[in-house]
Amino acid sequence: MKLTQAAGATPRRRRSVPHDFEGSEQKALISWLYGEWRRGSEVGKAYPVTYHVPNGGQRKKRTGADLKAQGVKAGVSDLVVMDARGGLHGLYLEFKATPPRHAALAPTQRDWLALADQLGYGAVLARGLDEARDVLREYMSLPPTKVVGRRHQLLAGHANWRK
Repeated sequence: MKLTQAAGATPRRRRSVPHDFEGSEQKALISWLYGEWRRGSEVGKAYPVTYHVPNGGQRKKRTGADLKAQGVKAGVSDLVVMDARGGLHGLYLEFKATPPRHAALAPTQRDWLALADQLGYGAVLARGLDEARDVLREYMSLPPTKVVGRRHQLLAGHANWRK
């Protein structure tokens, strides 16, 4: 049985699926970083120590509450580079899509960047793929941060992961 539209009725428009420009560009950034790592470039050294913090997105209230109880914090930057350089402890990179498709920086994101900066991390907002590449190139061109003196080994917890 075939359903047809009633005569004179306005045709229904299909809802267009919203495109995640930020997510697409961030995927392209990580893909570029992987390629740089494969080529052995200086910026490519960031690939193995860079990770995404999946704080955004739509979730059910229950899932959001569970994640918050587990320690998820609003405003945490999108990408973290776990490599101390230039006297900094690491890099927090808040990534936004290229203008004009970028979203505004949320107050919680601004607060997180300010906190990271205050605690000795690089804290940067990058709008778009090109700007994010420039940030990573600059950061990875800095000399590694040197630890002066002996590093403290934590005694609590299990150290057997080192074996």
